[in-house]
Formats: sequence, structure tokens, C-alpha cells
Amino acid sequence: MQLSSRFTIAVHMLSGFAFFEGQRSITSEFLAGSIHVHPVVVRRLLLMLKTAGIIEVRRGRGGSHLARSPEEITLYDIYRATELLDDGKLFHFHEHPNPACPVGRNIHRALDGHLAAVQEAMEEKLRSIRLSDIIAELRSAACTESTEQNEKQS
Repeated sequence: MQLSSRFTIAVHMLSGFAFFEGQRSITSEFLAGSIHVHPVVVRRLLLMLKTAGIIEVRRGRGGSHLARSPEEITLYDIYRATELLDDGKLFHFHEHPNPACPVGRNIHRALDGHLAAVQEAMEEKLRSIRLSDIIAELRSAACTESTEQNEKQS
């Protein structure tokens, strides 16, 4: 099982909003260039994030911006906006196991609780990481890169 790239692309997008706040207008074209995806992918995710109340979208050249501060946005918020199945479950269980087989007949009973526990543990960890944590790491990495480049030039 693997999450789609929607979650990581959305984190990338929101990081761009926060990282460049006040420096430039953040448009879908700018974000698509940073992520190396088609702008339509970005626009679809912008709609999901807008629906979740994470961003506000301005038409035209105005770009978009965060609706809340990076300290108030968790990775869980982004995950909920972009990844969950309709029923709120991370794992999609095959629909019709064979009731004539002892494994098929009992697989839900044996596995459902474990899958719910895995999802809960992952969601709890995502709740503990804020967009501001990601921004701090990005700023630190950019600062380190700058220092290394200056040392190479010296």
C-alpha cells in the first residue's frame, strides 16, 4: 500500500506558500515549476486545500496564500485534505472475501483492528508535525547550502 503523491505535492505547495510569503506571488504555474508537475495537478490540489480551509485562492495574478499560519497547519490536516478514502479509512479492504474459506470468512475479524491501529499511529504522528517545522527545516537546508557555496567560492 502506498499513498499517492497528492500528499507530498500538497506539502511541497504549502511549503512554497510559507517559504516565499511576502517575496512573490504564488501561482499554480510557479508551484508546478518547483514541483515539476503539470499546472493542472497543482490546480486540483489547490481546490482540495481550499475546500479544507487550508488556503485561500485569488483568481488571476494574485496567486494564493495560506488561510492559517504554518504553526496552525499540521501534516494531518494536509493528509485529510488530499488522501483519505471516502469512508475515512486509509486502507481499502477487498470487498468480497470467500465466506466458504476459513481465512476469507475471518480476515476482517483478524485484520481490521490492526489496520485501524496502524492508521491511528500514523495519523497521530502527522498531527505532531506542523508546516512550520517543515519550513524551518527548509530554511536551515537553504542556509547550509548558501554557506557551503560561499566556502567553495573562497
